[in-house]
Amino acid sequence: MSAVRSSGRVLVIACGALAREITALKRASGWSALDVTCLPPELHNRPERIPAAVRSAICVGRARYERIFVAYADCGTGGALDRMLAEEGVERLPGAHCYEFLATSEVFAALADAEPGTFYLTDFLLRHFERLVVGGLGIDRHPELAREYFRHYRRVVYLAQLPDAQLVQQARAIAARLGLAYEQRDGGYGDLATSLTEVVRRAGIRIVVERPGAASAA
Repeated sequence: MSAVRSSGRVLVIACGALAREITALKRASGWSALDVTCLPPELHNRPERIPAAVRSAICVGRARYERIFVAYADCGTGGALDRMLAEEGVERLPGAHCYEFLATSEVFAALADAEPGTFYLTDFLLRHFERLVVGGLGIDRHPELAREYFRHYRRVVYLAQLPDAQLVQQARAIAARLGLAYEQRDGGYGDLATSLTEVVRRAGIRIVVERPGAASAA
């Protein structure tokens, strides 16, 4: 028996690095008819694998969903993700990477123009810095690599999604560890919120904002 498609729901195929943010937006905005499936954030260390992984998730999702949206930027695929998505007829988030859509394109362009040698941090990257950056790049095994990896950087910019004193402290510590200047931008969810809101609007999903003690509506 073939699967029945859910015409009233939207599937978002997202990078695992955005799981917390998308879940928070979904809860706060009452997007109860929006479903999310996340791919491993470690794919960013092998961006050439992202298009195939996303295509596979799209193929699986089409058994149940008529509407699918991809919560990835280009993410280092060199246009390969866009070529695949054009074949599948699926849209994605704007921009080259998560730093751009979290900061918004205008703000990111200004940051990049002011200092091209900028290492960007997000809430997710801060929480997983040791695993994804230190371990992922082999710095834990070969500390001398840190100097080579970051030799052309001049500053760290922390793109904060939510106020969190502990994350700010971690970001400052990483900047000091790398010997770089520190800057913070409190940008919230940036174009991630804007794009998902537009997806929900076009899908005609009824928005029911959850209130403490109240039952949510689909």
